[in-house]
Amino acid sequence: MPDGELYDLRAIEPVTEPEPEGLRDGIALCLSGGGYRAMLFHVGALWRLNELGYLPRLDRVSSVSGGSITAATLGLRWGLLAFDAAAVASPASFDAAVVTPLRGLARQTVDKGSVISGLLRPRRSIADEVVRAYRKHLFGDATLQQLVDRPRFVINATNLQTGALWRFSKPYMADYTIGKIDAPDIALAIAVAASSAFPPFLSPLRLAVDPGAWAPIWRGENFRAPFTSGAVLSDGGVYDNLGLEAAWKSYRTILVSDGGGKMQAQDAVPWDWGRQSYRVNEVIDNQVRNLRKRQTIAGFQRSDRTGTYWGIRSDADAFGPPPGSLPTPVEQTRTLAETKTRLAAMDELLQERLINWGYAACDVAVRRWVAPDADAPGGFPYPGARVG
Repeated sequence: MPDGELYDLRAIEPVTEPEPEGLRDGIALCLSGGGYRAMLFHVGALWRLNELGYLPRLDRVSSVSGGSITAATLGLRWGLLAFDAAAVASPASFDAAVVTPLRGLARQTVDKGSVISGLLRPRRSIADEVVRAYRKHLFGDATLQQLVDRPRFVINATNLQTGALWRFSKPYMADYTIGKIDAPDIALAIAVAASSAFPPFLSPLRLAVDPGAWAPIWRGENFRAPFTSGAVLSDGGVYDNLGLEAAWKSYRTILVSDGGGKMQAQDAVPWDWGRQSYRVNEVIDNQVRNLRKRQTIAGFQRSDRTGTYWGIRSDADAFGPPPGSLPTPVEQTRTLAETKTRLAAMDELLQERLINWGYAACDVAVRRWVAPDADAPGGFPYPGARVG
């Protein structure tokens, strides 16, 4: 549940603001941002959740940024999963549906080429080039309407015009300061590119919207032009790097997989406005991440929610690892956590170690806090790679 490095539950002040009424007794999974690092860490987490029989039990998968690449792949290829009577998809089907396509993408550098192409082609933005890459390597012409109905997949971006969350899903897309559009026929590559439009280089993505498509209900304070004719979207992590909000407000059981990075201390802060502004954005982003983590852990502490949290920077020993937990020396896992937040090609060994670490971190957290009677894993998905 807690990240052993960052949090001591005894030091967290209770949150007095009342939670929304009408929480559902379902399970929501949140997949954070963090580029390919998070994408592969989440692959490992899904691998272990599948073995534990949790995938068909999920009611919602809420994601941002790198987590949205993983989530959208799972939601699009859900029908390929061959579940047995114990609700476990066969290893072969899980590999075909999730592991193989995402490892294939991780062999491609998307960010650098998109920036160069976007700058050299004035009729295409950098975000358009990211969309093009996602279409080519992962999603083809699939749209939101081809996602599975259950669990509901919510792909989150940030609307820079309103400062609110923009949610893409099969039933609707919405900015609750504007309204909602039912059954959007938006390309999955566009939704994921918006969710992973890391500022400042891959952001923003400009989404054109038919003003007549908005539903006649749920209209908010910004239901007017120009907000109803389009949105200027950035990485979902700008608003909520855990993808927490779309899950927290609806479900009692929350599983959080956090592959996000950590801001490093900087002894010499630059004086020029460009680099200083970038550093200020890093500080703001760091604050958002920490507040969301504290919200999650404090909710578990107060028993407002059940579930667990595991992070790429967690020290597995701080969980009080259950019997049979896999060896994850913190000096090795912290090296994995320092992998840069990019959409840049990774070598095979790094891919395998990130997947192994996501698998092991999820296993410890779930068996420690959610399913204490579950069987221990038989070993890492990639035994020869371990975590370092």
